Amino acid sequence: MNVRPPVVAHPPETDGGRRLTIHGARVGIAYSLFDVLDFLHCTGLPAQDRAVDDPELIEWRVGGPYGWNSTA
Repeated sequence: MNVRPPVVAHPPETDGGRRLTIHGARVGIAYSLFDVLDFLHCTGLPAQDRAVDDPELIEWRVGGPYGWNSTA
């Protein structure tokens, strides 16, 4: 069974921000890992599930958790 991560960090935009969706709902734009953690906290995900490099939690589209520059 292939389970998709609940969080998707979309590719960086031209300003370096990444659109975040959690359980399919758009929650905002993150400009750093701190923003990602803040969004996860605000959605009530348990602390132990907030590892930004956990592929079962976050699908990083282009660049991974440390890629914040635009690919355009």
